[in-house]
Amino acid sequence: MSGKLIMNALVMYDHQSDTLWSQFLSQGVKGPLLNKKLEIVPAVQTTWQQWVNLHPDTLVLDKRGSYGRDVYDGYYDNGSTGVIGESNKDRRLPKKELVMGMTVSGFAKAYPFSAISQESVINDHFAGEEVVITFDPTSESGAAFVRRLNGRNLTFEPAPGRAGVALMRDQETGSLWQVLTGQAVEGDLFGERLERLPSHYSFWFAWSDFHPQTELYGDATG
Repeated sequence: MSGKLIMNALVMYDHQSDTLWSQFLSQGVKGPLLNKKLEIVPAVQTTWQQWVNLHPDTLVLDKRGSYGRDVYDGYYDNGSTGVIGESNKDRRLPKKELVMGMTVSGFAKAYPFSAISQESVINDHFAGEEVVITFDPTSESGAAFVRRLNGRNLTFEPAPGRAGVALMRDQETGSLWQVLTGQAVEGDLFGERLERLPSHYSFWFAWSDFHPQTELYGDATG
């Protein structure tokens, strides 16, 4: 990390060109690679047990560090908004509301965790894409996928989980899918996998600062 901030978010630099990169935007903000975009590799935030259930042969990058505690404990509920405060002050949500945000074709949309956790599976249309937003109650984490598969739109609904793995069912074939991997594990579409959309978790104030024109799921104007 460079030690610099842009609207409270960390700024990285690369050793090859010394370009500064916005962690939040995955984009060069100063230097030879200004405005160049990094490819976002989708990841999921989940519990170790859930990850092992899904990927029993997983590798572990590093077991050292303070993984047994949340270093931001206490920050979630206090009134502070980063180091420099808010820029946009969008009051459609409380500033510390957690959202899952994603960008598609230059358009941004945020899904409040309160809505995702309540509905579990959200079928939506955004920026020309048919998408599904999923939630795993065990790990309290979610994911986003394109729900168009082989030229057909699928409509998903929650299904009972198995062996600690959260599932959903498509209404068209009745196939069962893992909500965090987007893979069909039973039914006519067994073995198929939905395209994962890059998304990340953020406080609402941070997401709306970087994306002031963002749509908001559940908002009549967005």
